[in-house]
Amino acid sequence: MRLPEYDDLDALGLAALVARRELSAEELLDAALARADARDPALNAIVARFDTEARARARGPLPAGPLSGVPFLLKDVVAAWKGHPFTASSRLLDGYLAPHDSEVVRRLEAAGLVLFGQTNTPELGLLSTTEPRLRGPTRNPWSPAHTTGGSSGGSAAAVAARIVPAAHGTDGGGSIRIPASACGVFGLKPSRGRISLAPEGEAWAGLATHGVLTRSVRDAAAFLDALHGPVPGDPYAAPAPARPFAAEPGAPPGRLRVAFTTRSLFGTTTHAECVAAVEEAAALLAELGHEVEEARPAFSRDALVHAYLVVVAASVAAEVARAAEATGRRPGFRTLEHETVGLLTAGRVFRARDLALAEADVHAGTRSVAAFFERHDLLLTPTLAHPPSPLGTLALRPHERLGIRALAAAPTRRGIELMFDEIGRKSFEATGNTMLFNQTGQPAMSLPLHWTAVGLPVGVQLAARLGEEATLLRVAAQLEAARPWAGRRPPGLPG
Repeated sequence: MRLPEYDDLDALGLAALVARRELSAEELLDAALARADARDPALNAIVARFDTEARARARGPLPAGPLSGVPFLLKDVVAAWKGHPFTASSRLLDGYLAPHDSEVVRRLEAAGLVLFGQTNTPELGLLSTTEPRLRGPTRNPWSPAHTTGGSSGGSAAAVAARIVPAAHGTDGGGSIRIPASACGVFGLKPSRGRISLAPEGEAWAGLATHGVLTRSVRDAAAFLDALHGPVPGDPYAAPAPARPFAAEPGAPPGRLRVAFTTRSLFGTTTHAECVAAVEEAAALLAELGHEVEEARPAFSRDALVHAYLVVVAASVAAEVARAAEATGRRPGFRTLEHETVGLLTAGRVFRARDLALAEADVHAGTRSVAAFFERHDLLLTPTLAHPPSPLGTLALRPHERLGIRALAAAPTRRGIELMFDEIGRKSFEATGNTMLFNQTGQPAMSLPLHWTAVGLPVGVQLAARLGEEATLLRVAAQLEAARPWAGRRPPGLPG
C-alpha cells in the first residue's frame, strides 16, 4: 500500500508533510484512493467518487492552512456540493444534482481540503443505522456483521478504516456521536449555531448541525476553526470562542465538576459494557483530578421524546415537499422507505399548534437541563446504551410495514401517537442518550475509550454548557493522552 505512514497520521500530521513539501497533495490523494479501492468494497462507506476532479484540485494551487492538501469525504445529506449528487440516500432524490454549494462546503474547500467522494447515510439521515434501501448497508470495520450507527455511518466507517483521517458528518439526534461510538472514532457535535447551515435557515428546527468525525482531538479542533462562525442573516449563532479552538487541546482544563450517570436519558436499559465504559471513564476523570459524582439532570422524558418526534416529522414533511418539487417525483412507497413515509404522514397530520407546543416543551426542558449545568461543568453518559447491534436489527417487521401502509392510507392522530410510542420504545432504546443535547443545543462528544470483550467499540459521551466546546476539547485531549486510542485499528484491513 502506498505511503504506509498515511494510516498512522491524523489530518494535521498529513497536512504538515505537504506544508514541508515532503509529500504532495496528489500523493496523499493517491494514498486515499488506493485505500478506498482496497477497503471500501467490504464496507460500502463511499457511495460516490470523483477521482479525476479531485486529482485536478490536488494539483493545486490549494489555499494555505493547517489542513491544506488532506483528502476528505462529504456526507451526502444536508451539505450541498454544487454539481454533485444530493440524494440523501433516497429514491425520491436519486440522480438529483445540487444546484449550489452549502456554506460548509465552501469553508471545507477554503481550508484546502481535497474532496473526492461522498459517504453513505440512511434515507434523509433519519435512522441510527446506515442501511438505506437505495445504496445498501455500510458495514462496521471492526465487525462487518454489525452496524456503523447512523446517520453519519459512512463517514465514521471511512475514518475508522483509515481511508481518510477525517470526514464530514451531521448530527440531528446523535448522528455524529452514535457512529463515532460504534466505529471507535472521535465525534464532536458543536453547539447550535457554531457552524452555519447557510444558505438554508436551519435544519430540523435547530436540532441539526454540521460537524466532523476524526481520529484525534486536535483534528476536531482544527476543523472547528475552519468551519465555525455565522453567516449574516443566520437565525442564531453560538458564543464566539475566546481564542482559536486549536489552542485548546493540551491546555489545562482545570478541576472540573463532572456528573455521571449510567442510566439512559431517553431509553430504559443500559448494557453492562456501556455501564463499565462510563464507570471506567468516571474513575479516570477522578484520577486526573476532577470532582466526580453521580447525578443527572431532571426533565420530562415523555414530553421531550414526543416533542423531538413532532419536530422531526414536521421537518420531514417539509423536506419531502421540497424534494418532490425539485425532482417532479411523487412521494410514496415507490420513492421513500416505510419509516420515512410514517414520519411524512405524521408531519401532515399534526398542525402548526402541535409544532409550537413541541417547541415550548423543548424550551422548558432546555431550561431545566441548563440549571443542572450551573452546578456541573460536564455530564458523562454512555454514548450508546448498547454496543453496536447486528445489521438488520432495526429493520421493520412485516406487521410494522403493514401498519405504516394502513396509517398512510387512513391517517389518524391516534394512529400517529401509537407509532410515536413504538418509535420511542424501539428506536431510542440504544440511542436515548444523544438527542437531548440536540434539543438543548449544547455541545457533546463521543470518545472511544472502551472496547467490548469481543472487540466492538463503546464510546462515552461528555456534554458541556452551550458554547463551551473549548472545555470539551481540553478534557478530551487530557483523556486521549491518558488512554490513547489512535493506535487501535480494526483487524484485517486490506493493505
